[in-house]
Amino acid sequence: MAEIIQERIEDRLPELEQLERIGLFSHAEIKAIIKKASDLEYKIQRRALFKEDFINYVQYEINLLELIQRRRTRIGYSFKKDEIENSIVHRVQGVFRRASAKWKDDVQLWLSYIVFCKKWATKAQLSKVFSAMLAIHSNKPALWIMAAKWEMEDRLSSESARQLFLRALRFHPECPKLYQEYFRMELMHTEKLRKEKEEFEKAKMDVGNLDYPEEILKGELARIIYKNSVNIIKGAEFHVSLLTIAQLFDFAKDLQREIYDDLQALHTDDPLTWDYVARRELEIESQPGGEQPATKQARAVEVGRKEERCCAVYEEAVKTLPTEAMWKCYITFCLERFTKKTSSQFLREKRLERTMMAFRKAHELRLLPEFQYKQWIELLLHHDFLKEALEVAVAGTESFRDSVTMWQMKLRVLIDSESPDVAVLFEEAFAHLKAQICLPLWISWAEWSEGAKSQEDTEAIFKKALSAVKGADSITLKDKYLDWAYRSGGYKKARAVFKSLQERRPFSVDFFRKIIHFEKEQESCKMVNLREYYERALREFGSVDSDLWMDYIKEELNHPLGRPENCGQIYWRAMKMLQGESAEAFVAKHAMHQAGHL
Repeated sequence: MAEIIQERIEDRLPELEQLERIGLFSHAEIKAIIKKASDLEYKIQRRALFKEDFINYVQYEINLLELIQRRRTRIGYSFKKDEIENSIVHRVQGVFRRASAKWKDDVQLWLSYIVFCKKWATKAQLSKVFSAMLAIHSNKPALWIMAAKWEMEDRLSSESARQLFLRALRFHPECPKLYQEYFRMELMHTEKLRKEKEEFEKAKMDVGNLDYPEEILKGELARIIYKNSVNIIKGAEFHVSLLTIAQLFDFAKDLQREIYDDLQALHTDDPLTWDYVARRELEIESQPGGEQPATKQARAVEVGRKEERCCAVYEEAVKTLPTEAMWKCYITFCLERFTKKTSSQFLREKRLERTMMAFRKAHELRLLPEFQYKQWIELLLHHDFLKEALEVAVAGTESFRDSVTMWQMKLRVLIDSESPDVAVLFEEAFAHLKAQICLPLWISWAEWSEGAKSQEDTEAIFKKALSAVKGADSITLKDKYLDWAYRSGGYKKARAVFKSLQERRPFSVDFFRKIIHFEKEQESCKMVNLREYYERALREFGSVDSDLWMDYIKEELNHPLGRPENCGQIYWRAMKMLQGESAEAFVAKHAMHQAGHL
């Protein structure tokens, strides 16, 4: 092995001598490079090989290449690249080849190889790397697409890109993404040919001898891909994706029209088709010749007309396809337009009216999903339509009796309208819902009670909630209860609540940190209480929370009644209880703290 390493170091000598001779590196730097290279070579030549060693080797060589580049720029020397950079690049490629042969399945390693070749190697070399990678990872469509895009965009070889896509489709005959990118590539190829022909004609050159078939210039290859793909991959979503790609190319108007007509003919029963057709009306100009309206008011009227046309399509859609999914598309469109900013009062009112009408019709047909009931109620509350909001909330809870969200929305309406029935409705909600999903309602009830009822009533709600909510959900309630106690009754009340809860597991660290914080806010902050809180917290979290231990030590050091002599004992207790990374973190923090006090 020593002979191999020596031979490889000797292979480096010509480039290193050149680096020193032309003044890019000093003699001392060349010696350091040889020493580092020897260490790296040893690691990739030994019997037990590790991927990290190969990565470190490559990274060192890349850093060296970049340093050489910077120094060349600084001194303005650009010669001898064949003897220096090309030699290093060739060596790195050899290391990558060995690594990718040993760890064939590591896609990230292959991608690193490709990134390196894109920056430092020739296009022919990169093409070979792609071929080697695809021979092993032919099951990954994204890699085929990457290779084809590189052939098309960097190597400017449409034919190579086409061949890659055709090979990929043999492995993945039902992959939508492959068809989409192949379709896009053929359209790009056609656009490129059309521009070339146009440039030749502008220059008045004879294009008779050049190969520009008329059907190719019209996008016939892309049309063939479209026809084949929609026979294999069904569904409006894929169809729309191809139409969206075709619309990026101005020359493909006939193809766009054909795809659009097929979409309407083949997928009439798909809400996505109707949604696309309706939204398309926004792009169609009402004015002949595409002239834009001159005034703001005229522009608002024009936008209003477009939206009316969209809604006319949606109205036809919900009659033809009266499903929840279709109404969802219609209402989503209305909400999008409503939230779009405009200075036109006329347009705002029209959009609101249209949105409300769509919600009402879907509700009457019982085709409104839960999340859209919520959107409707929020919209009504935003505009202070409290009476209708309550009616919708009542309907929502009747339709979705097991939904916490719907009960919350109903309660929100009652609270906003200052109804006397809020408490009764909370009780009704708990009667209908499963206990394990009621935490948000208990929190809402306590928050409402804090502003509307007495302290006794609010505390009764917290106690009732803690009896009903078990397990991890109770953690949040305990934190809220302690916060409320401090807000409403000060430290004395908070300490009483803490005492009543301190044996009722589970807890959060915040629960203990809150009571410690409350204690420290008092004028006569008692160290005996702080010790009690820290000890109680460490019983729960002493094996995982290094910060608690550090804060306890700092408290003993900094508090007027602290006992610094206890710190050593606390430190050793921490070392016994903390595990793994927590223990390492504690040691590091403790060392930093001591260093700060020296």
